[in-house]
Formats: sequence, C-alpha cells, structure tokens
Amino acid sequence: MKKILVTGGAGFIGSFFVKLAINHGYEVVILDALTYAGDLSRLKDVEGKYKFYKIDIRKHKFLEEVFSREKPDVVVHFAAETHVDRSILNPLAFLDTNVFGTFNLLEITKKFEVELFLNVTTDEVYGEIAEGKFTEDSPLMPNSPYAVSKASQDMLGRAYFRTYGLPVITVRPSNNYGPWQYPEKLIPVVITKALLNEPIPVYGDGSNVREWLYVEDCTKAILMVMEKGKSGEVYNVASGIEKRNIEVVRAILRFLNKPESLITFVEDRPGHDYRYSLDFSKIKQEIGWSPETNFEEGLKKTINWYLENFTWVKGKLSSLRKYWKRVYKTK
Repeated sequence: MKKILVTGGAGFIGSFFVKLAINHGYEVVILDALTYAGDLSRLKDVEGKYKFYKIDIRKHKFLEEVFSREKPDVVVHFAAETHVDRSILNPLAFLDTNVFGTFNLLEITKKFEVELFLNVTTDEVYGEIAEGKFTEDSPLMPNSPYAVSKASQDMLGRAYFRTYGLPVITVRPSNNYGPWQYPEKLIPVVITKALLNEPIPVYGDGSNVREWLYVEDCTKAILMVMEKGKSGEVYNVASGIEKRNIEVVRAILRFLNKPESLITFVEDRPGHDYRYSLDFSKIKQEIGWSPETNFEEGLKKTINWYLENFTWVKGKLSSLRKYWKRVYKTK
C-alpha cells in the first residue's frame, strides 16, 4: 500500500481528495496549518483513518522531521493561499506560502527521494482568454498576485523536474465548487447571503466567465493522474461548463426561491480576469478521465449541503462579515 502525504488535506479540495484516496486503499498522512480555510470537520467521515500533522509548509525543519518519520511514497500538494481577493489585500502571504512553501516541499521531496510530487495549481496561471481555450502548452500570463504565486509554484515544479530529475506532475484545475467550500468564493458567498436575505455582491456587471468543475470530479481526476500520469507532464482538469457570474447567481436564487432584488453590483475587482477556459482533451485521451457532474446536478448537491449544514457557516459569520466588508466595500 502506497503512503500519500497530502498537504492542505483539511482544505476544501484537499479534504475530498483525502477521503477518495482512503476509500481507494491508500495510507494517508495530512499536513495542514489549519488557517481559516482548513477544517478537520471536513474529514469526519474518515476520522481515525489518517495521520495528521498541524504544520505550516513554510517551516522547513518541521516538514523535514515529518518526511523522515513517515517516509511517504507520494506527495500531493494542495496547501496554498487560494483566493484572489485576499491576495490583493495581502500579496506577501501568498508569496510566502505558495512559493517558498512549495520550494521547501520540493527540496525535501528531493532529499528523501519520494516517488512522485503531484503539484496542484490552477487555470488562473494562464491569465484570461477572450476566445478559444488554453492548452497545456499555452504561455503562463498570470494577472493577480494569487495567480502569480501559483504560476511560480507551477514553474518551480517544472524546474525541479528538468534540473534535478524530480518526478513532478502538474495539474491545473478550473474553478471548483461543492460542499464545504469556505464562503469567500462566489457560489458559497451567494448561497450564504441568500439564506441570510442579505444583499449579494456581484463584481462589475457580472459578465465575467468561469468554467465550473464539481469538486468530486476534480479529485477523481487528480487521483487518476497520480496513478497513471507521466512525470514532467501537465494536465488541465476542467468541465467544459462555462457560465457568466451573473448566471450562476441567478441560478442559485431560483433554486432557493429568493428574489433577484438581492443582487447588488459592486465596484469591480482590480485586474479582474474576464474569462478562463481550458482544453482538457489531454487528460481524457491519456488518462481516461472525464467529468461526470453537470452544473445543475452539482449546484443542487452544493446548495442542499449548505441548507443542511448551515450551522457550519453560522459559526464563521463574525469573521466572514469583517472580510466581506473589506473586500466588497459594503456596509
């Protein structure tokens, strides 16, 4: 049985990957700093079936101690600062974690001769595209501090493969959504605000386009890449489901039977990318993965989860309200 070390395993996407890996018979070790975005309650379904270390990936000494003790076969790297708005407010935190944290992991992975380093980045490394789709060979042109930090993480993995022969595979997913997502991203913010009957902030005119991927489809793709992917390769992971932000907001309001009068257009995000779109034919052809969840089904599952687990959100409302006020400049 292979042992997988999962960084950010208590985060939104990482926790779904942990549960999937355990259910597939892997031994799992989780590293997570448990910042505002990390929550072990996401892993209650597999409690007692994994090892956990509360560690910040910026702390080289402690990371090395865990690697020495656990001797993982594979590293799957999710740990990151992930939200564009937060990166605009505090870019240094993103450079620290996403760049120097990844550097630490790559150095230690090299030292302990780990079999595979799976580097999870994002479609935002490509920048925006008005027409067509990004392929894995498209140039990286990131536009936000977050995207720059993830592009740096991405290129560090490439450099360690090329220079040191470290077995690195890179995965670039599109926008994930689903249960347990912290209410700073669009879909959980809209659901939360709608359930509270509060104004729903929408940047600009809401015309920005994103490609929406249900979180369980994403983690299945990552597991398949881990098992079948080729070192040195990059794989786009996406759904082909493109929606304008305002379409997503209206779909949620319809499902919850809430009025569109809740929508409040706010000043646009600085440097806001207009559209992302990925060509994911490579992973379909080489790995055999395709998304399984259509947007209507995924959105229904997501909204129902928040309806059934709204106490989880309520416990975070105090800090959320302070954050929303700073980001959306609302009262």
